[in-house]
Amino acid sequence: MDRIWKWVSGFGAVLLLLSHVTSGLEVPLDLPQPPTITQQSPKDYIFDPRENIVIRCEAKGKPHPSFSWTRNGSHFDVEEDPKVLMSPGSGTLTIDISGEKAEAYEGMYQCRAQNQHGTALSNKIFIRQSRSPLWSKEVNEPIMVQTGISLVLHCRPPTGLPPPVIFWMDNNFQKLPLDRRVSQALNGDLYFSNVLPEDTRSDYICYARFPHTQTIQQKQPISVTVMNSSPEGDRRPGFMLPLGSTSTKMVLRGQTLALECIAEGLPTPSISWHKIGGELQSGRTVFYNFNKTLMISNVNEGDAGDYRCTATNKLGSVHHIIKVTVKAAPFWVSAPRNLILAPNETDSLTCRVDGDPKPNISWFVNGIPIENDPKDHSRKVEDDTVILSNVQTGTSAVYQCNASNEYGYLLANAFVSVLAQRPRVLTPPNQVYRVITNNPALLDCSSFGSPIPTITWFKDFQVSVRNADPYVIHENGSLEINMAQPLHSGNYTCIATNNLGREENHVSLEVKEPTRILKQPEYRMVQRGMSVVFECQVKHDSTLTPTMTWLKDSVELPPDERFVVSKESLIINDVIDDDKGTYTCIANTILDQDSASATLTVVEVPDPPTDLELTDQTDRSIQLTWTPGDEHNSPVQSFLIQYEDLLHQPGVWVNLTEVPGSSITAQLLLSPYVYYSFRVQARNQVGYSQPSDSSAKYLTNPAPPDENPSNVQGVGTKPDNLVITWTPLTGFQSNGPGLKYKVHWRQKDVEKDWSSVNVTNSSHFIVTGTQTYVPYEIKVQAFNDYNHGPEPEVVIGYSGEDVPLSAPDDVQVKVHNSTLAEVHWEPVPTQSVRGKLQGYKLYYRRERGLHGTEEEFDQQEQHLTFNGNRSEGMLPGLQPYSVYSLYIKVLNSKGEGPPSPILTFETPEGVPGPPSFLRVINPGLNSLTLNWGPPVNNYGRLTGYTLNFQPVNTTNELGPLRKFSFKANETTFTLSSLNSSVLYKFYLSATTVRGPGPNITEEAYTAMDIAVPNRQIDIATQGWFIGLMCAIALLILVLLIVCFIKRNKGGKYPVKEKEDAHQDPEIQPMKEDDGTFGEYSDTEDHKPLKGSRTPSNGTVRRDESDDSLVDYGEGGDGQFNEDGSFIGQYSGKKEKDTHEGNESSEAPSPVNAMNSFV
Repeated sequence: MDRIWKWVSGFGAVLLLLSHVTSGLEVPLDLPQPPTITQQSPKDYIFDPRENIVIRCEAKGKPHPSFSWTRNGSHFDVEEDPKVLMSPGSGTLTIDISGEKAEAYEGMYQCRAQNQHGTALSNKIFIRQSRSPLWSKEVNEPIMVQTGISLVLHCRPPTGLPPPVIFWMDNNFQKLPLDRRVSQALNGDLYFSNVLPEDTRSDYICYARFPHTQTIQQKQPISVTVMNSSPEGDRRPGFMLPLGSTSTKMVLRGQTLALECIAEGLPTPSISWHKIGGELQSGRTVFYNFNKTLMISNVNEGDAGDYRCTATNKLGSVHHIIKVTVKAAPFWVSAPRNLILAPNETDSLTCRVDGDPKPNISWFVNGIPIENDPKDHSRKVEDDTVILSNVQTGTSAVYQCNASNEYGYLLANAFVSVLAQRPRVLTPPNQVYRVITNNPALLDCSSFGSPIPTITWFKDFQVSVRNADPYVIHENGSLEINMAQPLHSGNYTCIATNNLGREENHVSLEVKEPTRILKQPEYRMVQRGMSVVFECQVKHDSTLTPTMTWLKDSVELPPDERFVVSKESLIINDVIDDDKGTYTCIANTILDQDSASATLTVVEVPDPPTDLELTDQTDRSIQLTWTPGDEHNSPVQSFLIQYEDLLHQPGVWVNLTEVPGSSITAQLLLSPYVYYSFRVQARNQVGYSQPSDSSAKYLTNPAPPDENPSNVQGVGTKPDNLVITWTPLTGFQSNGPGLKYKVHWRQKDVEKDWSSVNVTNSSHFIVTGTQTYVPYEIKVQAFNDYNHGPEPEVVIGYSGEDVPLSAPDDVQVKVHNSTLAEVHWEPVPTQSVRGKLQGYKLYYRRERGLHGTEEEFDQQEQHLTFNGNRSEGMLPGLQPYSVYSLYIKVLNSKGEGPPSPILTFETPEGVPGPPSFLRVINPGLNSLTLNWGPPVNNYGRLTGYTLNFQPVNTTNELGPLRKFSFKANETTFTLSSLNSSVLYKFYLSATTVRGPGPNITEEAYTAMDIAVPNRQIDIATQGWFIGLMCAIALLILVLLIVCFIKRNKGGKYPVKEKEDAHQDPEIQPMKEDDGTFGEYSDTEDHKPLKGSRTPSNGTVRRDESDDSLVDYGEGGDGQFNEDGSFIGQYSGKKEKDTHEGNESSEAPSPVNAMNSFV
């Protein structure tokens, strides 16, 4: 039963008013006010080169603002470019890029809206062209792989803007099926946990769809051949992605965290997830890709921690831990709000933000850094607050707050308007508010005045309404009642007062009872031609008149007199098939509504077949013909034919066969000595019809049995007997009277003559006095008064078993290596097994380790079973450098024999595991300190450590390898005489007498001399560039001095010149040449985005590393261009983003964060 609650009309008005409760103070547009940005494009704007570029910028103010733009930090003269059009009365730009190179209009745009009272700024809008580069040409070699092996097919799509959507298809454009065994990773690669012969195909094709251009490109087909000549056996799971036992992941607050684990193994492993020390949030956690991908939406700081994914199959499990860190671009705690101040008032603007790392806050006045604005003694800046004291008329302005860190920035405008104005109540007078009981009521008292008016409320012209439960008087003057009750109905008066006057307004509130459906319609199933009633009883407020509406399948009822609608019900008479569907009753008032639905199903079974006729009678077959009955609008799917055996089971109808619904005749196979009668039932999707009338009767002649008893077995229950059992024939199978069984047996290969006995009315016979577990030949034959049945098949049975008598002799162990041993034994004599040999069971236990300091634990005994008559077996999975004991027993169906003598052996030392960790600490200009931990498993006596390292140049080429050796007790070493700002790669392994174990690797940079290392030539260090910058700085200094002298002399100059003269080089767009912020290069040239930063720990990861960036803690949902610059926030959708008033921008952008100065 579906239940729908909707609150409309008056309640909608309440919701609309609630949205304004916390909004800033609005200035009537007939009063002077600084500009306010009301609409702007999103920070990251990716455009389709086939369409015009539309950059939105709308603002309000009195007088109406004028608009101007900057591009890449410089003034953008719209009138000089015929391809650019600014909308009249607006700042919105429309750029016609038809016939032009769209790249020419890429860059960073910012809109300025200004009037005589101030200047408001939009966000910096990063304009980029969408790109769908071609796939690089490549030749894919055919892949041949054995059955059961894991496999990865790499996609490696071209880098697009935004990134492409990846999927795999075949030559027929059919998507390749994905399941637990075959899955697509987030990077687009196709993973096979284990391959099967059916994976063989020559058309594995990776496709990339670029969203903005709606183009699809494909990779060259990959051919895979799965061979079955030497199939891989079952094996424990292992992780294909990510590699190793741990990895790291960084994600920004508010983004979606995507964790992925793909495992190989046979059988195919299953994946499960667990957060160590916490729980996964069910409301925000979703699993995709057959549980291989974990998605957590709207990430917060509480989602940081260690996430463990576990891959499991029947042979064991393996774990991988992903360490997740959560950083945060700046986000608002409290954004600055517009201020309306009267002369001589004091107030403050607060810009409260948070983030990780902590954001830097900068203040601007009318787009100029506040420190560069002419000194205003009434203004004082204290970090995130601007204090305005004793303001005066004519000092109105727009203040901008910019908060930024390495992950993004926020920009908010807030104007300060200084004027004197007596109160105005903006809400229309004598409004009547109607709400439903237990819902919030909001009485509006929108006002304006300067100083800001004080709002007081009165009920019924007498009682003063105070700000206490259940009343809430909001900052904007609105009166809210959280849960309105009938006693709150009445007349309300709001009074707005300041030192220049007062004004009042009168409204009234009516609280109504809710509309409820007390008795809802219920599900109905009805046969055609019957009537059906749906009830719908409603309770409502006496002052509201509800209207009742009935819908069928969400549309109005058809104009049919069979539908009778009354006040509280719907009656459908003479139901037909077309009446089936969902019926909904809706009770509406002007304030609310309630609805409920129920489904009607019209059903009918077919009529039974008629005119059954028997023809072509023989002893073993007959033909049955019938006439189908009425289908009742549901086609007959099949006919069921039944028979009654009046001789053996009278009154019992048995299913004989079922034929398709298109048939009207059937050839029936018969058995001897049965007195048949037939009937037929028709079946459609509703069910079976009633049975037809019985056919004429037909008796078949007796005959010898056609078959012998089935399931003949000979199994001893004691060491000296043999129990012969069988499944007896039914009366129907007897084919005649006098059914008996002749049981034959003889000892195999010993007795030539058969022993036999006739058995009646039984299904078993016991032969006694047998030897222990010897084979017998057995056969059971049916016969009746008309002769014997067919010659029975001979089956082999065995007399009873007993437990084995002997233990295996001459047990020997040959140790192959530190984890594998080969065990040999002398098989027991066949006669001592005394039953069916199942195999040999080897019991073994690790007694102790050979380490002198090893702590001893009670080791659990383990066992291996070797099926069949074996004399040797391999014992794998041993621990190196240990003492083991073992013994062997022989098995039969009765149990285990006595154990062999206990044998002990030792395993030699093995190579150790990798060091437990390797860290780089205290990076210096020419030194790095390494710290490591001993292996978790030594597998021998640890003799020391070997360290190899080499530098990595800017093109990812490895330098010469250097080597150091350390003693076993050394775990720290400082490398000196290194080059600064260079990436080094380290390989560390532990060693025993058997040699070195596997390496653990790490990479790190030495500290920087001056700036972040760049993959390209840093011209900021070139002499000619330094000289040029000095000259520019000197020229700017001279201009500032001239302007200062001119001002002191009372000189007058236009505002534009004043702004140009006071332009601070610190807020100018930085140029590419000095490695600072400036124009963004064409992404097709694969140049780095300007404004990329060094991570907060002072190290920089090399680009295009063979290792995953996730391993270095720089991962997350962001993406990197080819020089490692973070551009994650610019891969968003192409959306239209508007911001009203002083609302702050939301989507953090790393590039904008770096270029966050206005």
